[in-house]
Amino acid sequence: MKKIYSLFAFLSLFMLSGCGIYNFTGAKPIDAKTFQVNFFHNNADLVEPGIDRDFTLTLQDLIMNQTNLNLVSNGGDLVYEGEIIDYRTTPMEATANQEAAKNRLTIRINVRFTNKKKETDDFERAFEFYYDFDGQALPSGSVLNDAIKTIYERITQDIFNETLAKW
Repeated sequence: MKKIYSLFAFLSLFMLSGCGIYNFTGAKPIDAKTFQVNFFHNNADLVEPGIDRDFTLTLQDLIMNQTNLNLVSNGGDLVYEGEIIDYRTTPMEATANQEAAKNRLTIRINVRFTNKKKETDDFERAFEFYYDFDGQALPSGSVLNDAIKTIYERITQDIFNETLAKW
C-alpha cells in the first residue's frame, strides 16, 4: 500500500513539474523587481475628499499582495501614475412619481503605466466601474464606503490584469 502512495506522489510531482511556472494570481513572470505607485490626484469635476489617497493605497496593496515586487517611492521598474478624471452620480431608474429608484456612482481613472524593462508594455488608458444603490439613499457614510470599495476592487484588478497578468 505504501508503494502505491509513493508512486502516486512521485507521478503527481512529475506531472506538475511539466506545467511550467504557475501562480494563483495569474501574474506572468516579469523581469521587474520593484514598482511604484505615484499619487493619483482627483481631477474630477465633483471632488469627494480622500478618494485619491484611497485609490493610491488600494492599488499599492493589490500589487504587493499579488506579486513579489517591492514597493519603492521612486525609480521603480514599473510605474503607475494617473488621475481620477470622473466621479459622478446619475439616476438609473425612475419611480411613477418621477423620483430615482436607483442611482449609480461611477468613477473613471486615467492610468499611465511605464515598464522600464520592456517599453512595449507602456500604455495610457482609462479604467471605469460603477456601483448602483437605492435611490432614497444618499451617497455618503456606509453607502459611499461600500460603493468606493467595490469600484476600487474592480478597477485595481483590471489594472493588475492589464499590466501584470496580461489577460
